[in-house]
Amino acid sequence: MNRWYGKLLGLVAGALLFRPNPLFGAVVGLLLGHAFDSDWFRLRRHDDPWAELGLTDEASDAEVEQAYRRLISQYHPDRLAGAAPELRAQAEQRSRAINAAYDRIRTLRGR
Repeated sequence: MNRWYGKLLGLVAGALLFRPNPLFGAVVGLLLGHAFDSDWFRLRRHDDPWAELGLTDEASDAEVEQAYRRLISQYHPDRLAGAAPELRAQAEQRSRAINAAYDRIRTLRGR
């Protein structure tokens, strides 16, 4: 994310609202603004299959298929046959999530 307005708003609000030490308030406001700009406080929705594939719900069927194929080829556990068990387990978990998201999109679109 390349947002900046949260930092600016936090800086100004912190300096104005923390009267005993405006510099300290500005720094705290800047840090909070950065956190909001970076989406630290946004809850990740696990029920959004399009977000799992990196798409929006306006994506076409071809785009969904392309994203699925790209991600599953990248995270398929067979590609990590000689890797550490932890990496293989992470790849299996990620590929399960990708497959579930793809199946959910296909169900929602009636295929």
